[in-house]
Amino acid sequence: MTDATGSLRVGADGLARCGWVGDDAEYRRYHDEEWGRPLRDDRALFEKLCLEGFQAGLSWITILRRRPAFRAAFHGFEVDRVAVMDESDVARLVADPSIIRHRGKIEATIGNARVTRDLGHSLAALIWSFAPPGRSSRLVTLSEIPAITPESTALSRELRARGYRFVGPTTMYALMQSAGLVDDHVQGCHRASAD
Repeated sequence: MTDATGSLRVGADGLARCGWVGDDAEYRRYHDEEWGRPLRDDRALFEKLCLEGFQAGLSWITILRRRPAFRAAFHGFEVDRVAVMDESDVARLVADPSIIRHRGKIEATIGNARVTRDLGHSLAALIWSFAPPGRSSRLVTLSEIPAITPESTALSRELRARGYRFVGPTTMYALMQSAGLVDDHVQGCHRASAD
């Protein structure tokens, strides 16, 4: 059952969730266990950065369903291992139907690993330096959630200047949501009341 605004959806388990979740069990698990929880681990943030880039133009559930295959294809998103991947790896991955076979995104993942490896400091510290201040109150409807913010635009600009690809402002806002730099669980969501 969904509320009149589509902002909340009550699942078969009786829990109210953000309206975007739907009925897919993996989406519910992601919403309940990952989305919006602060993440400060470099490897995990690198994975999210890459997967958000792969998601551009696709639905997030498509990425979630293929995440195990992405992890296998990209060595668990261990930066040093991905950074040494070469053109033969790109050719192999472009032919791999278990992931998104977009050459530009595959090459960007490898290139982004090289940039991350050469940062000289923590990727988490860099990303979190763009975290906006917390909101004084919860958003009520999904329509209030922005697609981009000044902070996501600034993060995108900084990452691009360092050589990262597929890190536009909308993609970086999605990363901020996913990694808990912002908490966009709407009022009434069981995750909003649990925090």
